[in-house]
Amino acid sequence: MGEIVVTIGLENPIDRGIARRGIGSQDPVRRTHIDGIVDTGAVPLVLPQNVVERLGLEQFRTVVVTYADERKEERPVAGPVTIEVCDRSMTTDCVVGPPLSEPWIGQVVLASLDLIADCTNRTLTPRMPDYPLLNLK
Repeated sequence: MGEIVVTIGLENPIDRGIARRGIGSQDPVRRTHIDGIVDTGAVPLVLPQNVVERLGLEQFRTVVVTYADERKEERPVAGPVTIEVCDRSMTTDCVVGPPLSEPWIGQVVLASLDLIADCTNRTLTPRMPDYPLLNLK
């Protein structure tokens, strides 16, 4: 099985709201595109600290994360951040990884955007072409 790497768009939605309302400074909306690893074993979105800082995301709490090797570590949580992948987008929080670490796209994003990870073919695709189909039961 291979690793799935996809390009994701990231944006500070607070900047977007300020720009949309025409209030505050005329600073541009902070956004970036980076490659992220689809990790079906991870739950949250994980972004490296340098990307979180570039987007101006606020760190507001900490969580304890468990890695694949069973190590535990306290990490900050930041947000909100808007992520776009496979022509779908959502706003969520993220766990802040070490600077220059690999971004991980976990189950929260995959489930919310109704994306299917095919590890054999190394692809990430929407289950339904037009819109996410979410279970409410």
